Amino acid sequence: MRRLFASPTVTAAFAVMIGLCAVALLAPLLSPRNPLVMDFRAQLSPPSRTFLLGADSFGRDVLSRLVYGARISLGISLASVLSAVVIGVPLGCVAGYIGGLTDEVLMNVADGLLSLPPLIIAVALVGILGPNVQNVVFALTVVYAPRFARLSRATVLSLRDQDFVQAVRALGAGDGRILVRHLVPNAVAPLLVLTTVTFGQALTAESGLSFLGLGAQPPTPTWGSMLSESWKFIQQAPWLPIFPGVTIMLAVLSLNVLGDGVRDAIDPKLRGR
Repeated sequence: MRRLFASPTVTAAFAVMIGLCAVALLAPLLSPRNPLVMDFRAQLSPPSRTFLLGADSFGRDVLSRLVYGARISLGISLASVLSAVVIGVPLGCVAGYIGGLTDEVLMNVADGLLSLPPLIIAVALVGILGPNVQNVVFALTVVYAPRFARLSRATVLSLRDQDFVQAVRALGAGDGRILVRHLVPNAVAPLLVLTTVTFGQALTAESGLSFLGLGAQPPTPTWGSMLSESWKFIQQAPWLPIFPGVTIMLAVLSLNVLGDGVRDAIDPKLRGR
């Protein structure tokens, strides 16, 4: 932790993410207005005392929609990444430990998914299943689970024949105990780095799906849908796309910086830098 927060850039990135998560959790307390209430007299109002970040084309408060949008955008991204970890890591560990046909089948499926652009897969799945929050989480889970499976498999493959594993097996430990107690913990460090970076990618993908109308459906606010709704009025109200765009940029940039910081703090080759 000392190495991680020795960098002021990483500390700032961590503070930004903590702030965004706090906004998402405390949305009912922080939101000045109901994000769904329309006031057609305030359509495209610029930032003012009444509407701190202005009002959109339906007269809804942009700040309130940003605050509540954090719940959906961050929630979908976090849920999809955690689901990918829960599914991908066990499959990768089992494939690497057992080997043979099991390994070949699982990794061929993973390679097939990894060979396609992630957003294309997500768009196809959500288009088939229908645009809603649950289907977006499912699609992003399918997209990101193979990379966790690949990483955990590689870690298990590099360790399964090590002396400490052979010693534990000689003492009578079963395959399940060896995997859970001795192999999976050695994969935690690289998986933690991958989780942080994938979180940022999932947030970008969720925003892209919402921008295309395949995410949470109106009038539910998400950062991507706010961008989609506001670009049409960029000439009359140029401030409208700025706020959700900057918010997405800050969140993704902070997650990427945090991922790099975690990698540098964990990797012993980089500790002397």
